[in-house]
Amino acid sequence: MNSFLLIIVFVHLCWLSLRLSAETVCIGNERETLLKLKHNLIDRSNRLSSWNASLNPNCCHWYGVVCNNITSHVAELHLTTPPPLYDEILGYEDYDEAYEEYNRRAFSGEINPCLVDLKHLNYLDLSENLFYEVPIPSFVATMTSLTHLNLSDTGLMGNIPPEIGNLSNLLYLDLSDAANGTIPSQIGNLSNLLHLQLTGCYYENVDWLSSLSKLCYLHLSDTRLLVGGMPIPSFLGSMTTLLHLDLSYAGFMGNIPPQIGNLSNLLYLRLRGDYFVGNDDWLSSLSKLEYLDLGGANLSQSFQLLHTHQVISSLKHLYLSEFTLSWYNQPSFVNFSSLLTLDLSYISYHSTISFIPKWVFGLKKLVSLFSYGSHFECPIPDGLRNLTLLENLDLHGNSLSSIPHWLFGALSHLKFLDLSYNNLQGVMPDALGNATSLITLRMTYNQLQGLIPTSLGNVTSVVELDLSYNKLEGPIPYSLGKVTSLVTLDLSYNQLSGNLTLDYCGNKVDGEYPKSIGKLSSLRVLRLSSNQLGGNPFKSLGSLSKLFYLHINENHFQGAVNESHLENLTSLRYFYASGNNLTLKVGRNWHPTFQLIDLDMSSWQLGPNFPSWTHSQNELEDLKMSNTRIVDYIPPYFWKAFYSLKYLNLSNNQIHGKIENSLANPLSFIIVDLSSNQLHGKLPFFSSDVKWLDLSGNSFSSMYDFLCCKQIKTFDLNLLNLAYNNLSEKIPDCWIKWPKLVNVNLQSNHFVGNMPMTMGSLARLESLNIRNNSLSGIFPIALKKNNNLISLDIGENNLSGTIPTWIGENLPRIKILRLRSNNFSGHIPNGICHMIFLQDFDLAQNSLSGNIPNCLNNFRAMVQKTKSKNLIIHTSDGRSGAISIILWTKGRASLYTSILGLVTNVDLSNNKLSGEIPREITYLDGLIYLNLSGNQLSGQIPPSIGNMRLLESIDLSRNQLTGKIPPTISTGTQIQSFEALDFVGNNLCGPPLLINCSSNQQIPYIDGSEKENGAHGVNWFFVSFTVGFIVGFWIVIASLLIYRSWRYAYFSFLDNMFYKVRSYW
Repeated sequence: MNSFLLIIVFVHLCWLSLRLSAETVCIGNERETLLKLKHNLIDRSNRLSSWNASLNPNCCHWYGVVCNNITSHVAELHLTTPPPLYDEILGYEDYDEAYEEYNRRAFSGEINPCLVDLKHLNYLDLSENLFYEVPIPSFVATMTSLTHLNLSDTGLMGNIPPEIGNLSNLLYLDLSDAANGTIPSQIGNLSNLLHLQLTGCYYENVDWLSSLSKLCYLHLSDTRLLVGGMPIPSFLGSMTTLLHLDLSYAGFMGNIPPQIGNLSNLLYLRLRGDYFVGNDDWLSSLSKLEYLDLGGANLSQSFQLLHTHQVISSLKHLYLSEFTLSWYNQPSFVNFSSLLTLDLSYISYHSTISFIPKWVFGLKKLVSLFSYGSHFECPIPDGLRNLTLLENLDLHGNSLSSIPHWLFGALSHLKFLDLSYNNLQGVMPDALGNATSLITLRMTYNQLQGLIPTSLGNVTSVVELDLSYNKLEGPIPYSLGKVTSLVTLDLSYNQLSGNLTLDYCGNKVDGEYPKSIGKLSSLRVLRLSSNQLGGNPFKSLGSLSKLFYLHINENHFQGAVNESHLENLTSLRYFYASGNNLTLKVGRNWHPTFQLIDLDMSSWQLGPNFPSWTHSQNELEDLKMSNTRIVDYIPPYFWKAFYSLKYLNLSNNQIHGKIENSLANPLSFIIVDLSSNQLHGKLPFFSSDVKWLDLSGNSFSSMYDFLCCKQIKTFDLNLLNLAYNNLSEKIPDCWIKWPKLVNVNLQSNHFVGNMPMTMGSLARLESLNIRNNSLSGIFPIALKKNNNLISLDIGENNLSGTIPTWIGENLPRIKILRLRSNNFSGHIPNGICHMIFLQDFDLAQNSLSGNIPNCLNNFRAMVQKTKSKNLIIHTSDGRSGAISIILWTKGRASLYTSILGLVTNVDLSNNKLSGEIPREITYLDGLIYLNLSGNQLSGQIPPSIGNMRLLESIDLSRNQLTGKIPPTISTGTQIQSFEALDFVGNNLCGPPLLINCSSNQQIPYIDGSEKENGAHGVNWFFVSFTVGFIVGFWIVIASLLIYRSWRYAYFSFLDNMFYKVRSYW
């Protein structure tokens, strides 16, 4: 009998063996089910190409399909699409491209209910896909064979069906970020569940968790608790099978319950968030714990914390970042014998505790130490040299002052070192060459000076090197070329000089020729911008075939770049090389080997012809070719070739012709800058998505069709600059279509008539400039509704009537108010004094009469001595820009942008104002320019005017002032250089006038034409000097007036000079 049984068992095993050895062939009806599923999915990357019954009928071999080897039924579907992880070494640019690839690979569309026909399916993973706005399929709750279900991060919306509680065989459930409804309590019916992850979900209570007695893994981080103030439930302490518990930022509040200490099998505990740790004795019971994170918790009452923790001998990873610890009994020694990782970042210590507590220096096995963002002002502590096994050290975001000489010798195992955002000074130590294990070195945003040490070439393992934003100088050492492992190199914003290559011909060099950056064959990211490097960089960089991101803006590079210099840059996607003196010399039929996303070649010489090779760059999103000497029209293909282009800048060229397009094919960019060219005709049509549009400095003649397009109801435009064109007739009354406008500049055109009433509908408008036109009528009543205005310039028009009394109350945010060179009459309304933020107040060259209001001291911005450097406007899409405006100061017009916020100006000159100078005007301690000339002011100059210490210019000439110029006026820091011309045309005496107040002589009326050598004498030196100055001055000014491109280049030069000077402050 026993022999018979053995024979049966043997035969059965043989049959099983033959069955397993045969090829598993899928079942026909299940193959048809999978094809139906594929039909409803959108598969842009063709990942399901193997799902083809005619080419591959065996669905068990299809992508993502796993069949049971015995029954041949479809048992598992793996259709997840993992997103890219951010790589700190490659940076955001590489990540952005990887994320675009992820969006292309991820599945979308609909999930066909046919899935329920897969009766034997036990594993379903649809996570990390893009099923946006698709409801969570309710049929999933009927697939009772499932043991593993993952719908996390799929974009699914709606409520999780309560019937999911019927999946009694489930062992694994992940619904993270998979719904915007609440978690049903029926999940508590899944009594066999071992793994539950509900990150980012909503729930009303968690009482149902107590039913999951077999649970090993519970992850509730970043959940949204709909009932506020709920504590962490104490019943969690009875779930003794738990190995992994994460309640970080789960919406719970209050104390951490001591019952957590009953979880004796726990390996991983993460309680990051605003929890309160009182009695911490429960920690000592977690004898198996390896990972503990209490980041952000309040430990102010946990006096024995470290004493408790050191009982947990199994602990390997301890995270205490962002916690509050006002005092504790700091032990001299802690027995964290297994600790590998310690995070003490963003912490608030008691003042008696050192930057890094002394007990840390005894952690001999420590591999990773993070202590960043606490802003300690001290040197790097010597005790760190005891941590000889340290591989990762992050101390960024403090105020460390120096690099100790021992750092790179004692810590020989260092792989990651981040000392950025500190106050490190002095030179980089030569001992850096001893850190031969380094992979990442970051020292950006410090005050390091001197040369980059040549010993850096010995650190051949470095993958990322960031020394940007320091004061390093001299050449880039050629020894750096030996570090062929480098993937990311950032030396930008230093004072480095020299060339990237060196011609050794005719020289005698001992030993091996130094290697250059061109030898860094692994380099993917290179940033050298804002240095003083020279030569032709592409003679060296042209060999970097893996280069993905290149940023060399604002250097002294020069020379011709030809096709051979660029042909090996096949991986290049981001190309920034503006602000140099480079010339591109390529043939008309050149097709680059790279395909760019961003291209900035501003200030190159690309012209005179429009660069036709750009036609091949059809993936461009950002194109800047400003000031590139193009003297050509824009070819018709250009407007259709770049379907992805978002930012276009072709400004400061000599591009001519018309932009021909129609409503059926509007220009669909987001930001467009075609300013300072020679374009003419009607303004082109743009899509409703355009946000910034600058067409200033051209010769466009009509804007009606553009502004009043009937086919589009509203536009998203934030900035519109049409200044310096040939636009004429009335301003179109269609502004209601442009509700998001923040900045409108129509200056220096030929507009006539009144300002349209629909401009009052621009509720978000912050800057309006219509100066230098021929507008007429009274002060625009439409402005009464523009309550957010910061800058208003309607000067140099033909407006008349009085300044309305409502101006101060309805425009309370105004900082720039320019009404000069109009025909306004009447009194200056006292309502002006409600404009407490006013910085530039210019009513010059009108016919205003009456007294100067005695409430000008309400201008708080002119009272304050400290101000921001520029005036910023913010748009709805999160962008910001500085306001530009022309101000008359010291008798001349100047364009201000970068330092506009620093300028304070009151100009009431050339009106008919009378009465005395109000004493309140002398309270404006922050005022820089004051011009009251050409009025009928009488009385004496207020004696307190000398207290205005910041005044650089004052003009009180041509009034009816009398008496002595206050002697305090010559003691100010700025005012000592004032001349007699600032006071002539009055009945004044005293310095700087040559009229002595002590004599009783009649003070003559001086109009400024008489000279010191007598009223009728001629001083030919001054005559010739004056004639020469006038001729030279008007040659320059006439050139700027005639040639618009010269004028824009001049003002841009002044602005750029400010930015360059500011970088050294």
